[in-house]
Amino acid sequence: MPSPFPKGLGWRLAAFGVAALVCLPVVSLGLIALGGGTALWEHLLGAVLPGVAVDTLLLLAGVGLLTTVIGTGTAWLVTAYRFPGRGVFAWALLLPLAVPTYVVAYAYLDILHPVGGVQRLLREALGFSSPREFRLPDIRSLWGATLLLGLVLYPYVYLTTRAMFLTQAASLVEASRTLGLRRREVFARVAVPLARPAIAVGVSLALMETLNDIGASQFLGVRTLTVSVYATWVNGNDLAGAAQLSLAMLGIVTLLVLAERWARRRQRYAVAAQKPRSLAPTRLGGLAALGATAACALPILLGFAAPAIYLALEATKRVQFAGLSPRLLGEIVNTVSVSIAATLATLGCGLLLAHVGRAHPGRMVALAGRAATLGYAVPGTVLAIGLLVPAGAFDRFAADLVEGLTGVSPGLILIGSGAALVLAYTARFAAIALGGIEAGLGRVSPSLDGAARTLGQGSWGVFRHVHLPLTRSAIASAGLLVFVDCMKELPATLLLRPLNFETLATHLYGEAARGTYEEASIAALLIVAIGILPVAVLSRLGSRERGD
Repeated sequence: MPSPFPKGLGWRLAAFGVAALVCLPVVSLGLIALGGGTALWEHLLGAVLPGVAVDTLLLLAGVGLLTTVIGTGTAWLVTAYRFPGRGVFAWALLLPLAVPTYVVAYAYLDILHPVGGVQRLLREALGFSSPREFRLPDIRSLWGATLLLGLVLYPYVYLTTRAMFLTQAASLVEASRTLGLRRREVFARVAVPLARPAIAVGVSLALMETLNDIGASQFLGVRTLTVSVYATWVNGNDLAGAAQLSLAMLGIVTLLVLAERWARRRQRYAVAAQKPRSLAPTRLGGLAALGATAACALPILLGFAAPAIYLALEATKRVQFAGLSPRLLGEIVNTVSVSIAATLATLGCGLLLAHVGRAHPGRMVALAGRAATLGYAVPGTVLAIGLLVPAGAFDRFAADLVEGLTGVSPGLILIGSGAALVLAYTARFAAIALGGIEAGLGRVSPSLDGAARTLGQGSWGVFRHVHLPLTRSAIASAGLLVFVDCMKELPATLLLRPLNFETLATHLYGEAARGTYEEASIAALLIVAIGILPVAVLSRLGSRERGD
């Protein structure tokens, strides 16, 4: 007897459930904001928001410009030219991705302290004896935050733009050269316009990470909207006001995306049907080679090497002086356990959505997939506030139900166990898992799905015997990236962690906020060491696809 339900209904309902989970914080946020009054806004509009909004927009503009210049410039250099160190720079330019923004801010606050080693050596070299006679501009400023965030986030632009440069046909560059354009004119008038979609994607990711940042901005004394949301909730004890500010942040994210799409609304991009011949690098010599080497080495030195070396030295001194803190092992266990749980949940959601989108395509399924990627555009602080009310309501309902049945109160189930934190991570990073798995599925021929079905396999059989085995590398890569992003996530962790639950990120944040930098150096070094893993994976995958 045929089933009365449409084919694949269960899979579609599961996909809609995942999309609803990701959208739940945003819907909840709107309801929380509506429950607040307007008294806070009178204060915010008069005393807080003008300065905060200006600082946030200036920070976004500065970081966007810096990441565009560094990421696009270095991507073109290592693609179009040969010079000393080019082979190393091609993968080493990704290393700053391994360092969270708040770790870099924490490191440079001590490196460039007025009585620190760098400024002391400068004063000795210039003949000054005290900080009152000579000192560098204070890194705790808007320009300092812009510079440090730009040095950490430019790899987003470098990664996407270099991939586009590598796929651009050499014939286009050769045709422009025959028309009289010099190499740098080819870059400005041919390569960059064709790579604009990739640059836009990279800059958008960098700006979203800037909006999500709370640690670096707070350490460097920049009061952004994210910092204001955190202060309004935690210090001002005003959840509705924090929700209203969070909606303002979402408005800025939406405007950024819409403005970029409007700017290129009339532009169209196409690729050749056959695989294009790659651009042959031109060998540089003399000062040009030296300049290219310096231009690629400087971002790596400032964005990765300097903070990593500082952390290694400080961690060594701390261990030699007082040994390892007994709390550190528990924090490592907390960090790894909650990150693994969130990674498994996120990969499960990504696999489900990718499989349903391929096996049961349709307009509603496509809409569910797009909705599931919205979480990455939502800052962690916003997600945490949006999840707080539904998680609290569930905890109260479950506690009343269990206590009524057993007479024993279970306490806070979601918030107290860390499950709310896992939900926040899953909603925020589902886009990474979905994107990676869809890319892997895109390499699987649809004829294999058809062959499996002719052999009697249903949707679950195709998923288990075809999709899972053939996308293992894509799943593993996406899982590693999600794991490290979960480990580095600070705003959501600060706001949703259970009582007396510390991770490496929150430990670092607490110690740096108190000014006890030596106590935080080991946690920061561990974060950086683990963060190198996805960079190695990205570099290896990129080299494999290029055939290096």
